Amino acid sequence: MELGEMHPGSLSQQSRAAGNTYYQLSYTHQGKGHTSYIRPEDVTEVTQQIENYHRFRSLVTKWVKFAIELAKLERDRGKSKRSSTGKE
Repeated sequence: MELGEMHPGSLSQQSRAAGNTYYQLSYTHQGKGHTSYIRPEDVTEVTQQIENYHRFRSLVTKWVKFAIELAKLERDRGKSKRSSTGKE
């Protein structure tokens, strides 16, 4: 599985008072908020990068969940081994 290029944040279409619209990328990195203007021709690419980032975060969350479960199972297995040998 390959995720490709990633970028955190969300993309929104904004309107100016004159009726013109533009795209804005908003995200937080290292505790600081950032915004960038996105050219219309780059919207598809940036949207894909954001989707890739969300997929990545979801996979990391699942990985951590399974790592926590595995660590708990291994600790529990270690306890049962110690208690069966009389050592605890």
